Amino acid sequence: MIVFANSLLIGVICMKRSLHEPMYIFLCSLFVNELYGSAGLFPFLLIQLVSDIHTISAPLCFLQIFCIYTYASIEFCSLALMSYDRYLAICCPLQYNTRMTSNKVALFIAVIWLYSFIEVLITLSLSVRLQLCGNIINKVYCDNYLIVKLACSDTRVNNIYGIIVTILVIFVPLIPIIFSYIKILQICLVGSKETRQKAVSTCTPHLASLLNFCFGCCFEAFKSRSDMISVPSVLRIILSLYFLICQPLFNPIMYGLRMSKIRQICKSVFFR
Repeated sequence: MIVFANSLLIGVICMKRSLHEPMYIFLCSLFVNELYGSAGLFPFLLIQLVSDIHTISAPLCFLQIFCIYTYASIEFCSLALMSYDRYLAICCPLQYNTRMTSNKVALFIAVIWLYSFIEVLITLSLSVRLQLCGNIINKVYCDNYLIVKLACSDTRVNNIYGIIVTILVIFVPLIPIIFSYIKILQICLVGSKETRQKAVSTCTPHLASLLNFCFGCCFEAFKSRSDMISVPSVLRIILSLYFLICQPLFNPIMYGLRMSKIRQICKSVFFR
């Protein structure tokens, strides 16, 4: 379902010239990231379920960490970029085409993906050098934080870099998100009914996607750093996989239903 829904919308956006606009190009990048994040989880999970072997080699474990961590970074940075795009479209409509050109769109997307890859590669390079005193991770997938906890060697550099990365990946993208929505809210309060309708129609799916992803990530971060013994194990597993399963399903459904252009084109494809 994840592969079908995201691939469908990627194909629709790529094939229809009317959707070759910055907002839809950013969405296409977002949907590609959903497929990428799912590829970091499900193949490993299916192998373990089919073979009934709950072990994974160190290289594959670090590969999974790379995929999942870059997915999360790209997702949050993409949502921050999309909020800025909505700010320009709603608050600066006359300047939108000059400030959000196709070259700038391509550059923004490339920077987000490259930045996320480099940031996670540095994280892994610091973790690979550690000497581990154990080999058991109580989690469905590999987690860099839990690997660092298994280390016998000095982890101060890892901890300091982890704090820096948390600030860069979470708090820095929050700045354009908060700024954009404050400005959009100000425009909506004094603007026309048409402006408010445009803001609601384009910002609702973005806000819903942002809140959904933040919920999954916050729970996962909290769970990794606390025991949560009182929570049933099945519920812990489901919630720990929330941002890797629900977000890739939620985004194509939300944007496919709420964005009128995408909805109309999808209807024309399936109901000719």
